[in-house]
Amino acid sequence: MQQTANTKQVMFCLLICLLSAKLYASDNTDTIKVKWDSQESVSKTTPTLQLVENPAVRQSPIHEATFKALKNLGADYVRYVPWFPYPKLAVAELKPPSGGKTYWDFKLIDSTMVALMDATQGHSVVVNFSTTPVWMWKTKGVIKYPENPYQVMWDYNQGTELRDTTMKELADYYARLLSWYTKGGFTDELGQFHESGHFYKIPYWEVLNEVDFEHSLSPQLYTKMYDAIVTAMKKVSPDTKFIGLALAFEGSPRYFKYFLDSKNHKPGVPLEGISYHHYSLPSWREQPLDAYQYTFFEKADGFLDKVRYIEDIRKRLAPQTFTTINEIGTILGAETIPIPDDYWNLSGAMYAHMFLELTKIGIDVAGESQLVGYPTQFPDVSMINWKNGNPNARYWVLKLLIENFGPGDKLVTTADIGNANIDCQAVITKNGKRILLINKMNKDVPIVLPGGAKDGTARSVDTSTRENPPAEMQLTGGTITLKPFSVTVVTLK
Repeated sequence: MQQTANTKQVMFCLLICLLSAKLYASDNTDTIKVKWDSQESVSKTTPTLQLVENPAVRQSPIHEATFKALKNLGADYVRYVPWFPYPKLAVAELKPPSGGKTYWDFKLIDSTMVALMDATQGHSVVVNFSTTPVWMWKTKGVIKYPENPYQVMWDYNQGTELRDTTMKELADYYARLLSWYTKGGFTDELGQFHESGHFYKIPYWEVLNEVDFEHSLSPQLYTKMYDAIVTAMKKVSPDTKFIGLALAFEGSPRYFKYFLDSKNHKPGVPLEGISYHHYSLPSWREQPLDAYQYTFFEKADGFLDKVRYIEDIRKRLAPQTFTTINEIGTILGAETIPIPDDYWNLSGAMYAHMFLELTKIGIDVAGESQLVGYPTQFPDVSMINWKNGNPNARYWVLKLLIENFGPGDKLVTTADIGNANIDCQAVITKNGKRILLINKMNKDVPIVLPGGAKDGTARSVDTSTRENPPAEMQLTGGTITLKPFSVTVVTLK
């Protein structure tokens, strides 16, 4: 009897201890503590996106909605990539000069370029006509492309060695392409002038795309191509800045070590910017959505470790060179249709997490990929619903970040709340104090806000907003509940 009483007493004490520990953990884990007078860093990071040319961008029921959405973002450093699966939409000279004539044709290419420049007026763009004419490469035979410009061709980029090893042919192609858009036209290989009427200012040009994948270029060959192209294009537009590499496979160190070493470049060739990409993929395709919330962020954090290593290389070899990570997204690993509704919020939260961490590292540009995808064209990276043209949660997360954060923001000391599944960062912006909150979990999480937030407002993109703009609420107390995969900006009075 006495043993039973003692046992009950011990169990009661254990229960009290567990409850106390839970309450203590809750108090510490879910409370945000900010030192507004303790600055840790100043942001130089711009959130933005990329637009990849494809048939849905050009001639489809969502064309008008796409460019309206792009304009409404008001983003800088918008990356535009006419890509190789659609040669007629990406290459301005599909055949080499022959028989006393040339084959320059901008009719299809111009329409999207003009729409892009109209939608981004007043903001900067990064143009990347990444696809080189395949006839400039040594191939086993003539590579035929579809006459239908909207028919996909995944094997257009053939060849690993240029037919003109001096690279003048390649460099002249890009110089003429840039002249078409900035100088009103160009003189072709046979001395004939082609008038465009375009006099755009193109502040940034990225030289080729995913060079470790497309044509499988070595660091040495790519660097020679970069030097030839940039030298020729600088003569056309001296004020344009050039970005190199655009690596696909998360940045092999050998590319950075070689390309960023000025000794490997021709004298006078500037090293103005570098770029590379990241997509979080599930470890196994059959995983349910609840598993993605772990693998996507785990792989994002693994990539961030690589970013820190690459930054060490850049700072050592070329500290004046800026960095843009201009393809950030998630891919399910298959043409999974239908895609779960909550996936878009999870993907948006992953981008917000990347933006925050890249800001802390000091990366210049964080670009979400991509504005329009659809079945057969990477549907899981789309920021637009390809059926109705509505922006999805990935778009609204980006817009929320653009409207609230950017270069010049002061990141202040924000205590680790002890919950690894919640990101929080207090920021002093030009428009006042903000707190960025990111819920990386598929569940509600209550948060205790710091003093001064109770009379503020919160704007959230979460699983309740779907394809709608961020929900806005007036804060009347000291707490807020983050819904699943929420990206929330708290504005303090």
